[in-house]
Amino acid sequence: MPALNLTGCAPIPLAHYLKALGILRLVAESAHGDPAATACWHGDTFVLHSRFDRAELTDFFLNDYKPTPLVVPWSGGDFFAVNRENPTKHFQKTPTSSKVIEAILSTEGSRFAEYRAVLRKTFAAMDRVDVTEKKHIEGSGGPQRHMKAELLKSLRNCLSDEAVAWIDAAAVVEPDAVSFNSLLGGGGGSDGNSHFSDNYMQSLWMALPDFNFQRLNAVAPSVGTEVSTTKRAKKNKSKHWQIKALGGGVCFDSRAAVLESLFGIQGTGTKIPDLSPVLFDNTRVGGPNQTTGFEAKAGSNPWDFILMLEGSVLFAGAIGRKLDSLREPLARFPFLFQSSPVGLGSTYLGESSGRELWLPLWSQSATLTEIHSLLAEGRVEKHGRMAKRGTDAFIAAAQLGFDRGVTSFQRVGFFKGRIGGDNYFTAVDQGRINPRRNPKVDLLKEADAWLSRLMSSTTGDKCPTSVRRAGTILERRIADLSQRPQSDSRGTLLAVLAALGAAERALARSFKWTKENFLPPLSGLSPRWLDDADDGSPEFRLAAALAGTRAFLGKESIWLRQHLEPIEIVATKDRSWAKWSDQPGNDIVWQEGPLTATLHAILARRLVRFQQAGVPGWPDWSPRPAALADIAAFIEGRVNEDLLADLLWGLSCIDWQKIPTLSVGEHQRANETEAPSALYALLKLCHHRLPKDEDPIPL
Repeated sequence: MPALNLTGCAPIPLAHYLKALGILRLVAESAHGDPAATACWHGDTFVLHSRFDRAELTDFFLNDYKPTPLVVPWSGGDFFAVNRENPTKHFQKTPTSSKVIEAILSTEGSRFAEYRAVLRKTFAAMDRVDVTEKKHIEGSGGPQRHMKAELLKSLRNCLSDEAVAWIDAAAVVEPDAVSFNSLLGGGGGSDGNSHFSDNYMQSLWMALPDFNFQRLNAVAPSVGTEVSTTKRAKKNKSKHWQIKALGGGVCFDSRAAVLESLFGIQGTGTKIPDLSPVLFDNTRVGGPNQTTGFEAKAGSNPWDFILMLEGSVLFAGAIGRKLDSLREPLARFPFLFQSSPVGLGSTYLGESSGRELWLPLWSQSATLTEIHSLLAEGRVEKHGRMAKRGTDAFIAAAQLGFDRGVTSFQRVGFFKGRIGGDNYFTAVDQGRINPRRNPKVDLLKEADAWLSRLMSSTTGDKCPTSVRRAGTILERRIADLSQRPQSDSRGTLLAVLAALGAAERALARSFKWTKENFLPPLSGLSPRWLDDADDGSPEFRLAAALAGTRAFLGKESIWLRQHLEPIEIVATKDRSWAKWSDQPGNDIVWQEGPLTATLHAILARRLVRFQQAGVPGWPDWSPRPAALADIAAFIEGRVNEDLLADLLWGLSCIDWQKIPTLSVGEHQRANETEAPSALYALLKLCHHRLPKDEDPIPL
């Protein structure tokens, strides 16, 4: 089959990606198309394999393409003002809102027969559930939400399969509520005051010859235009028409617009002024920095809008149930996740963002059925469970890569307020993700439940800034690790461990909020962290020596971690774990500031505890004793104390009950000649756990 490079389609902006899927879907599903058509991504170009050559594909869209009947009666007031019995048939200008719906109802050819039938059934469904006024579904109140859910159920029960596919892409009905797909705006087919079905119908009206008889003195938005009287008649079957502009030579040429949309061939008369692609392409919505002057007007190719909404139909949602059958079902949309502020520096802490979309790219030709299956399943699993956040998707990419021939993902974030005001979303490029296997990411499974609860809590309005900031840094470190190959990931795993420690410290500093949000302390990390995160630095070895420090005081034992935060450590023969203490005592002496001062405070507190317990000598020990060279580096100020502090917190979360004890000789670096001063050696005599057959020096 001929291969056509559709250079008008690209992974970014979002409109061009959806347009590519729309082209494949329409060619494969149409009676005049090619059901054997396949497509793939070659670099940033969409390659279509079908029976069509360039001219034939252009003629297919101009003459044979039958639009999918897209309706959005659950948002706005368009459908409530339609004259159902006597719709308008001729227009002085491009119809909008309810008038463009009447324009569809006034068509007579077979091309729009299905669309007309869907509109009639939509009105019947609205009447059936008594949604007859905008106020019945407007707002976020309980009755309105319930009525909107009932309307969507009624629509799904009576509309054609094509129309239902669109509804499923826009919204999923949960029990007594509706969940909207962020891909299609905040209202599931609308965003702010922009109604996508309205814009879609306008684009069809401007692009297809079926409306020629309706164009008396037709105008594109904000541009006066007219069509010669010889082209007004119903009999006009012209396949190459133009809408001429008053006062200038500019006109809209639908054939040129198709060529530009499909193949990127630049021509005149391909844009409609003030036709905005809304959230799908922020380069065409108008505003500052979009032209050589100070500000540009909105304007886009109507074929881009038509084809991108045709492609969005493939992103149908579904209701998914958790393993626990007692929990409510949840709406799921393909490759759509809760937004994580990681990956690019274009986001900032606290920016209003709800979701992010990972658009799959594949390099081997695939049929529409295969692509439909990929999107219908839409599974990205992290540690065997469905990914919920963007960070989860990063982890999944590093765990298993992805099946079904996906070579990479184009990551798109949806952000409010960047363009058009606070009520509008904008699709923002957040980079290309290449799945690769990195077994070190598997270690995060041990903290998965803790991470999920932490990240979900940081989205709340009352979350302390320090906790939210620590959570953001942690997500960024996880994303960095997932994108590194295994051979180059030791340092990034160390950064993840330090970020875990910083997040645990932030939770401890906001203890009241942490308890109210049922966030447990992190504990129980496996011994693998000691081996896989060790970057050979003195900071890591010193932190390990401190984190594993423990003293037995008769029947009680006291860990160094108990001086950092209000916890109790429960230890059995085989393992240990931490829980928040109901009655924090005087043992917590951690203070923000120089690490040396904190370690002095810990030493002083442990002296008090040892004297109170009446133990002879110095009972402290660690399964990972510090090397003399590392101690010398610390004394002489050659250690990064901030990193050492974060690593101390992170390594304290390891289950030290499972760590075998190494001798000093085993831990000492080979050929080590550097050692601390004699003063250190004298002090060490008093702070050294001696064998049982030696008399300790009194403290």
